[in-house]
Amino acid sequence: MRLEDHIAAWNHAAVKVLDIRHAVMNPGDKLHAYVLPASGFIYGVRGSASVNLDGIDYDADRHYILHGGKGMRLNIEAKEMFEYFLLFYRTSLPGRKDIARLIERSNPFRMQYGFEPSEPLPLHYHLIAMEQFWAQASPLERIQVKGLFYQFIHELMKQFKNDRVHSRKPDVIQQVVRHIHEHYRQNLSLESIAEQFNYSPRHLSMLFKGHTGSSLIEYLIRFRLHHAEELLRNTDASLRDIAAEVGYTDVYYFSRMFRKYMGQSPIRYRKASRQQGKSDNSPFSISRFSIGESRVPRYNVVEYDNHYQNKTVGGSSPMQITKKSSFILAMMLSLALLLSACGSANVSSPSVVTSEPTSSSSVEGGANKESGTRTVSTVKGDVVVPANPERVVVLYLQGDLIALGIKPIGTSDVYEGAAFAGALEGIEDLGVWFEPNPEEVMALKPDLILVPSEETYEKLKDIAPTVLVPFDKMATDERVMMIGKVFGKEQEATALLDNFHAKVEDSKKKLAEQGILDKTVTIIEGGKKEMSVIESKLYGRGSQIIYEYLELKAPEVIQKKMDSSKEATGNTVSLEVLSDYIGDFVFRSVWDGADDLSENPVWNSIPAIKEGRLIEIGFDFSYYSDIYSLDKQLDFIVEKLLEANGKN
Repeated sequence: MRLEDHIAAWNHAAVKVLDIRHAVMNPGDKLHAYVLPASGFIYGVRGSASVNLDGIDYDADRHYILHGGKGMRLNIEAKEMFEYFLLFYRTSLPGRKDIARLIERSNPFRMQYGFEPSEPLPLHYHLIAMEQFWAQASPLERIQVKGLFYQFIHELMKQFKNDRVHSRKPDVIQQVVRHIHEHYRQNLSLESIAEQFNYSPRHLSMLFKGHTGSSLIEYLIRFRLHHAEELLRNTDASLRDIAAEVGYTDVYYFSRMFRKYMGQSPIRYRKASRQQGKSDNSPFSISRFSIGESRVPRYNVVEYDNHYQNKTVGGSSPMQITKKSSFILAMMLSLALLLSACGSANVSSPSVVTSEPTSSSSVEGGANKESGTRTVSTVKGDVVVPANPERVVVLYLQGDLIALGIKPIGTSDVYEGAAFAGALEGIEDLGVWFEPNPEEVMALKPDLILVPSEETYEKLKDIAPTVLVPFDKMATDERVMMIGKVFGKEQEATALLDNFHAKVEDSKKKLAEQGILDKTVTIIEGGKKEMSVIESKLYGRGSQIIYEYLELKAPEVIQKKMDSSKEATGNTVSLEVLSDYIGDFVFRSVWDGADDLSENPVWNSIPAIKEGRLIEIGFDFSYYSDIYSLDKQLDFIVEKLLEANGKN
């Protein structure tokens, strides 16, 4: 960076001094792999030491000064008694886009450089004064520290003109990769990593992809799954323990991601790898890799971008997410070709009204035939949308669009067992719904975007006309009618809802004829130690069909909570007391790799289980609450209830 640019950046930066430390090391003492918590200066007062900052060696003698950015690694080995200062600071550039662009090209606050100033004493005096005022810790003295800091920087810039300064841009990609290797077990996201290195998520994403050809979160995913592979091959740990070990709080989501990237479920992978091991005469060794072991592979970047955090829609399960090197990718592709993908629930498509998009229907505000637009009233005010949108991007609301005959060009990630999943084959996958990548959405050049939350609206509203359909705050009929208005399909939406409600009434008659409407139903999800008992009509897992539309009741202990709360809730209970919550019929949400309870004596002692009134419903299939999925769930639930009732 040119000195003039360096000075301009400091001139316009708002600075906060974070800490001042004064330390002394005895000969032979070592400071190992200290990660700088913020940008800062290291200033040698007396003695000498070998200093390594982010892989670069320096001979730090008396008055030598080093600068490094947040996240860089500092190693010091004292040759003799070594006394030094550490001065940490943070900067921001409010309201100056020109300076911000300059910083993105070359950031002086993250730059690495070191030199021996020709006039060290002014710098030394400023540091001593800052340390003294900092120790007093009052707000007034902290103002004085900030003033002295600016004097320190002024003196530093003056000496830049006269002294030979060896500067080096930080290898931020290397730092990010190292951070992932060390912290992949934690809840990492693009935002949290960007914050760690003082970058905007957008800039870091572009930087990473520009250097590696793939996104950051893809790298994180593949790195995690690489470790999961080793654990599956070389330990008998449960899926839940392996998921937690590689950074996933939701074992189902881990299984789904593994299947997506590896071409098969974790359980099948484990069986296949052990069979392969036997055929290769390679005995299974549990000691080769253990949970909790910390490995830091060499810097080897290939792919990556977005991230899944713990969030819910209508009470549905939390999600999380993460890709890796060309060698691993080749292995994955080979496995995908050689091994069959895990099967999903065998369910047929529901009978729904479908049609091509039209612009004949008017909307609140009316259609403008001359401009080919219509105005839609939304919670964000009136939005002008194309009368006949051709490039639609939708997050989470896919099933409602498919039911109305609208096929998007891009959509958020969909569970492969979802009722409408087959209708979205070949459509661009934009990742998890609540953390879309604006750059990927922009690349699709959409003419209309539909989103389900305030958060997603704020991320995408500047790309194209964006309609917020607050999924968790609207009843099904209201939501479907709103989407119908957006696309000029009010008549189709009305017909779709009329058909659905007619089917609900017909289904209730069938159940009433068999005496099932007077029975109680429990929905559960879980494993050998504990179960989550669904206590809401809005939790997914078929709860909306069972409790809202069919108006079936839960056992009294559950029904009381369901009636007193409108929140999407569940109650975790141990298997030993589960029988207290079980009704005449039980729906258990399951997925590939879920615990097998067929030999569990406590489970088998529950009357509904023992008498064959257990119905397993796929997690993917029952997760969504759009009109397409609800229609299909209605068919499945009624059929299974009649079938189970006929066994008695």
